[in-house]
Amino acid sequence: MAASGLLLLLGLPVGAWPGLGLPRRPCVQCCHAAWPPAAPGPYTPQSAGEPGCLPRVRPTIDISILKGEKGEPGLRGLSGRSGKEGPLGARGLSGRKGQKGQAGPPGSLCQRDYAAFSVGQREGLHSADGFQAVPFDTELVDPDGAFHLASGRFLCAVPGVYFLNLNMHPWNYKETYLHITGNGRAAAVLYAQPRERGVLQTQSLLLPLATGDTVWVRVFQRDRDNAIHGGHGDLYITFKGHLVKPAAEL
Repeated sequence: MAASGLLLLLGLPVGAWPGLGLPRRPCVQCCHAAWPPAAPGPYTPQSAGEPGCLPRVRPTIDISILKGEKGEPGLRGLSGRSGKEGPLGARGLSGRKGQKGQAGPPGSLCQRDYAAFSVGQREGLHSADGFQAVPFDTELVDPDGAFHLASGRFLCAVPGVYFLNLNMHPWNYKETYLHITGNGRAAAVLYAQPRERGVLQTQSLLLPLATGDTVWVRVFQRDRDNAIHGGHGDLYITFKGHLVKPAAEL
């Protein structure tokens, strides 16, 4: 009976359904509320003007599929200004000791210039008129033969600063007056007053000499007799000198 009734209803046309007293369901559109209205939930989208209205669906474009090919690199920009120097870092570890290097070629021998002389006079000497060079008769040191005994002159062959020294013994009761002379100019004086017993006198100085300069001792006549004491076996008069500093090292 129920099955025959259902078949009867399905066979009726749509226009005959209102006459049967059945409720009519309104048409639902996207801009009107759904029927029956759905209860709001946490995932139910709503519009601010019309509650229950379905949201507009906007298509999303995947940009990655529209990305073009990689371009060529551009020109390099200008370098920026240098920054401030940072603080000094800690000292690093010591490296390994290197291998011993090869020996270098032998150097040239150091040749040092030298010059020296030492002479003496055993016989006494009395002054004559004018200046008189003191001769010497004893050669003590003269490795280069630069001192001429008869003229009493030393000829400088190595320029530089020389140390010169003169020693003599005055004659008793007589005056002694000598000059150490360089190139005709009195560089130093050795003088002893007359006395009963003469005392050994000495004079020393440093003198710059150039190549070809000469050095000697001279005695000359004054108001009194000028004399130097001597002895046959003793050496009372000595004159010596040596190079202290070559001119090349000054």
